[in-house]
Amino acid sequence: MISRCLRSVHVTAIQTAVERHLRGTPGFRRINLALFAGGLATFTTLYCVQALLPALSTDFGLSPAEASLAVSLGTAGLAVGVIPLTALSGVIGRTPMMTASLFAAAVLGIAQAFSPSFAVMLVLRALQGLALAGLQATAMSYLAEEIDRRSLGYAMGLYIAGNGIGGMAGRIIASFVLDVSNWRWALAVVGLVALGCAVVFRVSIVPSAFFVPSPPRLKHLAGAVGRAFTDHGLVRLFACGFLLMGCFVTVYNYLGFRLLDAPFGLSSAVVGMIFVVYLAGSVSSTVAGRLVDVLGRPRMLPVTAALTLAGIALMIPSNLVLVVLGLIITTVGFFAAHSVASGWVGPRAATLGVQGPAVYLFCYYLGSSVGGSVGGIAYGEAGWHGVSLYTGALVVVVLIVALTLRKLPQAKPR
Repeated sequence: MISRCLRSVHVTAIQTAVERHLRGTPGFRRINLALFAGGLATFTTLYCVQALLPALSTDFGLSPAEASLAVSLGTAGLAVGVIPLTALSGVIGRTPMMTASLFAAAVLGIAQAFSPSFAVMLVLRALQGLALAGLQATAMSYLAEEIDRRSLGYAMGLYIAGNGIGGMAGRIIASFVLDVSNWRWALAVVGLVALGCAVVFRVSIVPSAFFVPSPPRLKHLAGAVGRAFTDHGLVRLFACGFLLMGCFVTVYNYLGFRLLDAPFGLSSAVVGMIFVVYLAGSVSSTVAGRLVDVLGRPRMLPVTAALTLAGIALMIPSNLVLVVLGLIITTVGFFAAHSVASGWVGPRAATLGVQGPAVYLFCYYLGSSVGGSVGGIAYGEAGWHGVSLYTGALVVVVLIVALTLRKLPQAKPR
């Protein structure tokens, strides 16, 4: 008890001598570079297999829905690991957890290139998702602790921008390597890129100054998670994350199958180039972060959901220009909505004293795993029209929920 009190006094003394990082300061720039690299590595490794699904389907004799398990198992591992690893980061620290997460995920990514069977690959994908949970579970808490509140929206937007560029880079790299070689080489190259990002993260990250270690208390964690579901505002935000990600991963899982087949008949490299539209998502998440600081989240979330729905509608005709335009709008809307919703959860959960960010990420990645697999059934039954109806329905629900959040009262400490 005495040692714990002394440690608390020591941490408090450090915190009073150090200010949180404000936009424009060297510390702010270092933190954003590190977390940008971390987000890049996470989504490069997590979603590069979307570009490889047709090749995996052919090589292993799988249906599109079966091949999509390579995505679903990765995100399922992340969803399962995010809450317990959040608790573990409270013991070992934010930066050690994120560093170990990135290096482990990179090694597992390289190992996938040597998978002797699809079953082995799925196991490695699940383990990789579990490893990546360490970064995803910790990054938002780290930002909330170390970044000044006046710059938090912008910092969160930049972090999600790294996620977006990572998703784009993973798909493009995998597509280009696949076009000249095979899916094994594609996974190996992506794994090496992730390893480079892990090095950049380790060199750039600023050690925590406002982190207070806490022992692993399972009852306390279970209570904090359970109490997050007693706030109707947080529950609706969790639902938004689940539904948005289910929509988004479905679009990107099966768009490759559509573009490789008639009437488009594009090559893997050309399909990969279309994923450059991910850059639009990176820009939109940063812009949304800035707009949130000015206009507020209740106004922004319905607009971003409506934008996503418009993009899905534009992708229905078998016209390449409209498909690409619709994909851009869908991507912009999704990343902006995710930036708004995830940025809303953190401060509200902190005020209520509940485990909000980890639960949001659990629901978000569960949406990727479950929603993407269900989307495969829709694609198998009715092709792209089935995907459009399915994803459109998900976003309509998000829009309705977002409109109800416009009158959400401010959270009060419990």
